[in-house]
Amino acid sequence: GWREGSDVDVVIVLRAASREALERSANALQGARWASRIEAMILVEDEIPRAADVFPVFYDEIKQHHEVLHGSDPFAALKIEKHHLRLRIEQELREAQIRMRRAVVDAQGNRDALRGLVARKTKQVRSPLRALLELAGVSAEPDLAAVLRKAGETFGVDSAALLKVDEDPNAAHAALVLLLDKAITKVDAMEDVP
Repeated sequence: GWREGSDVDVVIVLRAASREALERSANALQGARWASRIEAMILVEDEIPRAADVFPVFYDEIKQHHEVLHGSDPFAALKIEKHHLRLRIEQELREAQIRMRRAVVDAQGNRDALRGLVARKTKQVRSPLRALLELAGVSAEPDLAAVLRKAGETFGVDSAALLKVDEDPNAAHAALVLLLDKAITKVDAMEDVP
């Protein structure tokens, strides 16, 4: 989902994450971060398959949309269990829903605060919404606008306001609340996913 101005996400996979190895990479990674907006996640090779049950949405997205820059591909043979994926999707969507309620309270009716809240939460739910669509057999491109359009079509929600949050934060908030409600209802009903 990279666009002009986006960070570049890089996964660095080590055989072991000793303090010495991490410290040796510090200058290069800090330089890359500040010079080119490269955000690095450092994983240990043998922890990837063991952590697939708790990071299924993230790991599945990496598995489907990555480029290997050097070395072997630790995600090539990774198996993502659908029931783990379903649980994580539901957890991420419910967390966004719960945190959004609190943020509305904290905003105290401030239009700018509501605009920022809806923009952040909309970006946050892109990955779990896309994963839910794919779990339901619906294909969607990874960019935010495509995911929102496809989720809106699939769940019967007019998601256009979410793409225009700056114009009408109230309409965008209402659309996001409805989209989350319908997506959570859908994923919750999928409990028998093998």
